[in-house]
Amino acid sequence: MKQKSIILTGGGTAGHVSLNQAIIPTLISEGYNVHYIGSNDGIEKELITQSFPDVPYHSISSGKLRRYFSMKNFTDPFKVLAGVGQAFSVIRKVKPTMIFSKGGFVSVPVVIAAKLAKIPVVIHESDVTPGLANKIALPFASHIFTIFQDTLKYLPSDKATCTGSIVREQLFKGNGLKGKKLCGFTDDKKVLLVMGGSLGSVVLNDSLRSNLPEILATYNVIHLCGKENVDTTLDSLKGYKQFGYVTNELPDLLHAADLVVSRAGSNSIFEFLALEKPMLLIPLSAAKSRGDQILNANIFERQGFAHVLEEEMLSKSTFMKAINTLAKRSPEYIEAMKKAESPKTPDEMVKLITQYEK
Repeated sequence: MKQKSIILTGGGTAGHVSLNQAIIPTLISEGYNVHYIGSNDGIEKELITQSFPDVPYHSISSGKLRRYFSMKNFTDPFKVLAGVGQAFSVIRKVKPTMIFSKGGFVSVPVVIAAKLAKIPVVIHESDVTPGLANKIALPFASHIFTIFQDTLKYLPSDKATCTGSIVREQLFKGNGLKGKKLCGFTDDKKVLLVMGGSLGSVVLNDSLRSNLPEILATYNVIHLCGKENVDTTLDSLKGYKQFGYVTNELPDLLHAADLVVSRAGSNSIFEFLALEKPMLLIPLSAAKSRGDQILNANIFERQGFAHVLEEEMLSKSTFMKAINTLAKRSPEYIEAMKKAESPKTPDEMVKLITQYEK
């Protein structure tokens, strides 16, 4: 019997790749020949090629989808058209039974090419409101899965299903002692993990670093600051360990953490929820985004999983006050998270996705 093939796509941020990372091992174990289509220089290329060197990675051209005026808005459509042609060529060669898209601007040419090749497409939306890439992809898709129940009101009822969250199995296999050893922590202080997404966050970095003397009196700090934001002058501080970016180390670091400060990307916050990590969420402001992180954070706050500090209110003093509030309320956050619905396993998600294959 000929081996079936499937193409995955998605990129731009780690959040548009993490679900694909979670389901690839299951797809391989079930006998699928897995291929990935992404951009040439996006974070998805590094994440997929490093984690799954045997999965063929196909680079295509893709333009950025902007909600603001830019001269590149006049040239990027031609990049998208080129990407459609490149993706179509890959599809014709691989002959997949279906395509699964996690979103991000690189997915748009792939989804359009799949429609032209008459290949079923299933897409996934992590945020409360659909992102621009998935809005464009929706007419070409056989079905769309969501994490939030609230998302369904923005989608056609006949081809949308809420699955809840899906969390990578390796995340549960982290070792806190290993994580502390990696950071050089040798005392019994609680561990505060601060992260600003795959690209880092300057405002979170500045807020943390301006409070470091006071914070380090109480906590050991793991700081995922972004590749371009490492400050080597702080390397000698006892109890402070910074990383530009981590991949395989993340499960150990998360298990080492007692408290987490983060942006409010949905993939990350559902991972914190699954691991029952009390979280302070500082979502991207509406001025810097379409507001999806604000909605994500507000839902988690209403459900009793997180404390929220709006970016517009962020300062040296409010950051410190919010951490103290997080520490004080952490037992009630943990209790609420224990009652939350368990995430879907990758095996369960694969069964849902592959029911739409040709």
